[in-house]
Amino acid sequence: MKFFKPFLVVLLVMIPVAAFAEKAKTIEELAAMYDSSSCKECHAEIYAQWEQSHHARPLMGVLGGLFMTPLAMKGKTPFSPDSPEEATIETFPCFKCHLPQARVSADDAFAVDYAKALIAQDKTKLGKLSITCIVCHNTKAIVHKRSEGHPEPGVLYGSKEVTDHGDKMFTKVKKSSIMDHAIMCGQCHGQGPNLEFENPVQCATLYGSYQHNYLSKGGQKSCQECHMKEADGVADHLFAPNWNDLEGTKKLLQNSISLDIDTVGYDWLLKSKDHKPMVVVNTRINSSAGHRIPDG
Repeated sequence: MKFFKPFLVVLLVMIPVAAFAEKAKTIEELAAMYDSSSCKECHAEIYAQWEQSHHARPLMGVLGGLFMTPLAMKGKTPFSPDSPEEATIETFPCFKCHLPQARVSADDAFAVDYAKALIAQDKTKLGKLSITCIVCHNTKAIVHKRSEGHPEPGVLYGSKEVTDHGDKMFTKVKKSSIMDHAIMCGQCHGQGPNLEFENPVQCATLYGSYQHNYLSKGGQKSCQECHMKEADGVADHLFAPNWNDLEGTKKLLQNSISLDIDTVGYDWLLKSKDHKPMVVVNTRINSSAGHRIPDG
């Protein structure tokens, strides 16, 4: 039995995600199914950037807060179960974006394990779950599934085709029709209220803001052109901003937002010999971002 457990973990890592008939029942199982650590052997710079991104810690809020905790606490939200043991995948609507692989490859036993970890505030255990390379380059790589089909097992999707990928599990890369389009990001950085849930959830509206307030005014750039700028032909996978990097975030905001101030001073003669100093301040905030700030 001591041999069987590590052998099982190896199998979980090596078998293509879509090949699983059984769904993950624990945090460790789901983390192993979507483990992308082998990617850094060939894509070390990209992997290092991703490790500093919020995609690497999607369950942690800014500065490490476990924002989903109320969902696991009785009476705190309309989704909250009476106890962690009664949690289901539907308990956590935030999985739609913060852990989409859970909705595809995990069952309710996983939700119980996740709820218990939230109650225990076990950041080490929860930190094993990420938006990995596999999530973006396989699970979420196709949106027009009726015309293009579902993501194939053993295939990654990117901005170009690679017939011989050189990876044991994902042996080829197919060109995705959306990888360099804003809709790729819009799947999670969405349009506002998620009305598909029994109790609607108001969340990210970045993509909606981008469509309605940027494209409609003649904007032409995609999310990727600003947040994944290329250097030597390689896209930046930090997906800036990293809100935990306060200096980096400050610099990014300073480059995106300007504040113009005009002032006019005068004396108001309320009555003879009674001068009141007055000032009029006109301010204008200019944003070069393709969406509202702040947003998510």
